[in-house]
Amino acid sequence: MDLKQTNVVLASGSPRRIDMLRADGIEPLIVRPDCEENIHMALTPAQEVMALALRKNLRAVEMLKEQGSLPQEGVVLSADTMVVLEGVPIGKPVDEADAFRILSELNGRKHTVCSGACLYDLASGRRQLFSEDTDVYFMTYTDEDIRAYIATGEPMDKAGAYAIQGGFAPYVIHTDGPLDNVIGFPYGTIKRMLEMW
Repeated sequence: MDLKQTNVVLASGSPRRIDMLRADGIEPLIVRPDCEENIHMALTPAQEVMALALRKNLRAVEMLKEQGSLPQEGVVLSADTMVVLEGVPIGKPVDEADAFRILSELNGRKHTVCSGACLYDLASGRRQLFSEDTDVYFMTYTDEDIRAYIATGEPMDKAGAYAIQGGFAPYVIHTDGPLDNVIGFPYGTIKRMLEMW
C-alpha cells in the first residue's frame, strides 16, 4: 500500500505527526480520538504504548462511522509515545517546574523513547500493532541551560519535555534507533510495513 495513493486517516492531533505526513506529500484526514489515555494494569512500556495506539485507532474509526465519513478504503494510523528512564515512564510536563524536574533527571543520561503504532486497512479490515524503541543519549547541561530552554515554551506539550528536532538538539550526543520515532512516530517503519500489504 502506497500512502500517497490512498486515503490516510491520522488518529492524532500531534503537530509533529501531521507535519511528518505533510512533508512526505500526504494530506491526512485528522481525527482526534476522545478516549482515555490511562491503562489500568501493569504493562511494559511497549505493551502500554501499543495498547493506547490500538485504543486510539478503534475510537477514530468509531467516530468516523458515527459521522458517516469513514472512507471505504485507505489506512488509519495511530500512535502513542512514552519516554522511559531506567524503566520509569516519563510523560509530558504539567508545568514549568515539572519540565525542569524532568530535564534535570535526563541530564547526562541515556533514556529510551518507546512508540507504539497501529495500522488499520479500511478495505480488508487488517490491523497491525508494533512498537519501536530509540535510545537517546544526552550530554551534561546546566540548570541555566534548562531554564533558557523552558523559557521558549517548547517543552510543555512533549513527552520527556524536549523536542529532539528543536531547541534541545544541541544537547543530544547521539541516538540509537530511528530518529523519526523520537520526533513524532516511527514513520519509516510504518511505510515499510504498508508497502508489504
